[in-house]
Amino acid sequence: MSSVLPTLQLENITRTFKQAEEDVHVLKGVSLKINPGEIVALVGSSGAGKTTLLQIAGLLESPTSGKISMAEHACESLDDQARTLLRQRYTGFVYQFHHLLPEFSAVENVMLPQLISGVKRSLAREKAEEILNRMGLSHRLSHRPKKLSGGEQQRVAIARALVNKPKILLADEPTGNLDDEMAQKVFEEMMMLVRQTKLSALIATHNLDLAKKMDRVVRLHSGLLSQI
Repeated sequence: MSSVLPTLQLENITRTFKQAEEDVHVLKGVSLKINPGEIVALVGSSGAGKTTLLQIAGLLESPTSGKISMAEHACESLDDQARTLLRQRYTGFVYQFHHLLPEFSAVENVMLPQLISGVKRSLAREKAEEILNRMGLSHRLSHRPKKLSGGEQQRVAIARALVNKPKILLADEPTGNLDDEMAQKVFEEMMMLVRQTKLSALIATHNLDLAKKMDRVVRLHSGLLSQI
């Protein structure tokens, strides 16, 4: 029997919000296990709770109830500092909008998470340049976000998420702000990098064609998760 622990495990996760005088049950008992190196697509209609689930999985938001574990770490009872440290070590995030810092160049944006983690500046630059080169951006290292196309900005955001070699990538509609052709190209580059680095990933998408290229597809509907 394999002793390899799941990269991420969610057990019976619920999330309830207060809206006026009513309770809104967004997640009603979601369980999900993602193994090392596995890439899982998360699909569902707008408003189904995909972003909430990703925020909980990435320790950015606490569930109303349920258990979260990353490898050997039980997470639901950790304090804010411990959650932050675990998040920095284990997770990389990519969102629909790139959220790059406009005053910094592409390479500087990718250096930032490394510097926050204590990597020396010279090494951070070396690693940032390497991953940007792998994303086809060797000619855009010194450009600030406003000088980059939408596809290039999202490549920088993906590089920033992966440069610290997290255990799992959490991506929320990472190509949703791009046209179909560019979405396909950026998605393929992201998948190639994730595969090469043997990461796990949970990727929310509306694009079923892209979802089918992942290892497994799960659907969030009416607060519950089902396998497709």
